[in-house]
Amino acid sequence: MKYPVIIFAALCVIIGCKSNPAVEPDNNHNTPPAPPGTYTITKAFPALPVLDNPVELTAPDDGTNRIFVVSQKGVISEFANTADVITKNVFLDISAKVNFSGEMGLLGLAFSPDYKTNGYFYVNYVRKNPSLETVIARYKVSASNPNIADPASEEILLTYAQPFENHKGGKLAFGNDKYLYIAAGDCGSGGDPNKNGQNKAALLGKILRIDVSKAGKYTIPDDNPFKGNTSGYKEEIYAYGMRNPWRFSFDHTTGFLWAADVGQDKVEEVDIIEKGVNYGWNVMEGNTCYNTATCDQTGLQLPIWSYVHGTLGASITGGYVSRDKNLPGLTGRYVYGDYVSGNVWALASSGKVAISNDLIGTVAANSLSSFGEDSNRNLYLLNYKDGRIYKFVANP
Repeated sequence: MKYPVIIFAALCVIIGCKSNPAVEPDNNHNTPPAPPGTYTITKAFPALPVLDNPVELTAPDDGTNRIFVVSQKGVISEFANTADVITKNVFLDISAKVNFSGEMGLLGLAFSPDYKTNGYFYVNYVRKNPSLETVIARYKVSASNPNIADPASEEILLTYAQPFENHKGGKLAFGNDKYLYIAAGDCGSGGDPNKNGQNKAALLGKILRIDVSKAGKYTIPDDNPFKGNTSGYKEEIYAYGMRNPWRFSFDHTTGFLWAADVGQDKVEEVDIIEKGVNYGWNVMEGNTCYNTATCDQTGLQLPIWSYVHGTLGASITGGYVSRDKNLPGLTGRYVYGDYVSGNVWALASSGKVAISNDLIGTVAANSLSSFGEDSNRNLYLLNYKDGRIYKFVANP
C-alpha cells in the first residue's frame, strides 16, 4: 500500500508501494465475456462511526450477521450488518502490544471455520517487544459475552523476525481444506536484499499454510510441498517467490487462492497461488526481469495479470472473486484495485487464464486499503483515509 505524504508513506511503508496490462488476454482460446456493467461506489453504513486506519473486513460464519473490521493500530471492531447501524463495539484491543508504524501493525484476522462452536479466531500482527517480529496468534471469544474477545486467551502459534520495517503481507484466511494460510512479505527493504523470496529456508516472501485443528500450536499439513525435506526448507511454506502479497482471498466456489503482489518500481501483479510454485520475486517483478537484462525463468510462474506503473496505479490492493448476489454482472470476476490511483477493476478469467480486465470504478487516490466480504459474500471496500466502508451498487 502507499499513503499520502505522511499517511501515504506510512501505508506505502504497509504494502510497500510501488490499463495498459502487461499480460495480454489469451484471445485464441477464450471469448471475452459480456461487459460487467457500471457501478456506483457508495457508503455501506453511512451512520456508523469512523473507523481508525481500517485494513481488513471479514465475518465469521456463525449465523449472527456481524461484521468485523481490523484497525492497523491494534483494535478489532464489530457491529451489526444492517445499513442503518449506528454503533460499533470493541471486540479486541491489543494496541498496547502492536507496533503501529508505517507498514507495521495489526494486519490480519481470520475466524475458525468452526467459530460457532469453538470461538477461536486468529490474528497477524507485528509486536513491539522484544524486537520486530510478526506474531500469528490464536484468541478465543469471551465465555460470557459473544461481542467481546477474551484478551487473556492469546496463544502465540508462530513468530518470525522482521529485519526491516516494510513488506509484511499480513493476511490470514482459511481455505476450503480448513488449513490456515498466511501471507508473509519479503520484509524489504527494497529489492529483497536478503533474497528471502527465493530462500526456502526462510518464512519471509512466502504464502504459508498450517493446520490449527489439532492439539498443540499447529501441525504441518501432510501435503505441504516441503514437509519432511532434509534440505532445511521451512515446512510451513505453501508457495514462494512473493514480494509483498497485500491481501489474498479464496474463491470458495472454485477453491482458487488469488493474491495481489505489490511491485517494486515498475509492475503490479495478480497471481493464482498453487502449492509448491515459485512466483519469481526477486528474479522477476511481475512478468519482467528484475534489475537485470537477462534472467533465468525456468520453474517460475508468471502472473495471470499485471500492469505497469503509470496512470493505472502503482500499488495493487488485492480483492475477491465476487459472489455478491447483488452484483450479478461481477459474478466470477476478480475485483481488485490500486491504492495510489484509486482505480478498481474486475478481471475475468477462464480457469487460470485471464480474458479481460474492466475498469468498474474509482475511489479517492491513496485510500483503498482493502476489500472485504461479509458472511453472505457481499463485497465491500475499505477507505484508509476517511475510515469508511463502501460498497458497489449496480447502475440500471
